[in-house]
Amino acid sequence: MECCRRATPGTLLLFLAFLLLSSRTARSEEDRDGLWDAWGPWSECSRTCGGGASYSLRRCLSSKSCEGRNIRYRTCSNVDCPPEAGDFRAQQCSAHNDVKHHGQFYEWLPVSNDPDNPCSLKCQAKGTTLVVELAPKVLDGTRCYTESLDMCISGLCQVSADLFSFNLSRGFQCLCVNGLHSLTL
Repeated sequence: MECCRRATPGTLLLFLAFLLLSSRTARSEEDRDGLWDAWGPWSECSRTCGGGASYSLRRCLSSKSCEGRNIRYRTCSNVDCPPEAGDFRAQQCSAHNDVKHHGQFYEWLPVSNDPDNPCSLKCQAKGTTLVVELAPKVLDGTRCYTESLDMCISGLCQVSADLFSFNLSRGFQCLCVNGLHSLTL
């Protein structure tokens, strides 16, 4: 499903106003809740190019439970990979080439666009019909689907936490709620 469409200046302004208001509401609710420690530093990016994920943690200071999440994510390394880098899912499959499966070595190729579990590492043995789940989840930053901006984070297909990114080949992009739209200027 193609989710990109041209943004008009009015659409972008309306969207920016929505983001500003919703982020203020979220921040003020979080600030009122003194049960959480401050957010920690951002982790290293899961990838060096092609879009990866970084996370930040916070600690619940209450002896009871805290409301909200203790982890947040953002995208990082949003620069195109050089062509010779190859497909990220394919790299993960090929890492299993030197591991025996049922007593035999295989050259593994990626199986992409699994509608049931897009964030598991399913690979096909080259020259056969054998398809195996080699890992329950792909590495953070792997695209859920080949033609999607959504990425797998902790084994789940997620929308980028960064709402705005700039990429020299794609231009300015705005990722909307649940990955349903991508406004390109």
